[in-house]
Amino acid sequence: MNLHKIISGSFILLAMTVNFGFFYGDPTILIEHSAFELFASIVINLIATVLKLGDRTQLGSVLLATSIVADIQLIASATVWAFAEYVMSDFGMEAVVAIISLSGGALIANIVSVILFIGDTLKSKR
Repeated sequence: MNLHKIISGSFILLAMTVNFGFFYGDPTILIEHSAFELFASIVINLIATVLKLGDRTQLGSVLLATSIVADIQLIASATVWAFAEYVMSDFGMEAVVAIISLSGGALIANIVSVILFIGDTLKSKR
């Protein structure tokens, strides 16, 4: 067993599940989506990104790219939330939908990452 693969795989899966936990719910009702869960999703995705930095294979590059995309979208989601909350006096429906949509894009990137990780695991020789 490769301990680095176990830890990396765990964070890849955890990033996807926490991101799904934030994304799940009505996209027009912000109260159904926790700011703490968005923060946890950002932190876990950043940790997963750092763990993917050491892989120098072609697949490792694609995994890193998916992780970077997820990071950018989650950080953008948090930025929209902070901007709408602290800069704009009116927290409109457009901001709420943008926050959830950006996290949905990150979820898709995380799903692609998990599928690639599973595919690499299945293809590896015993």
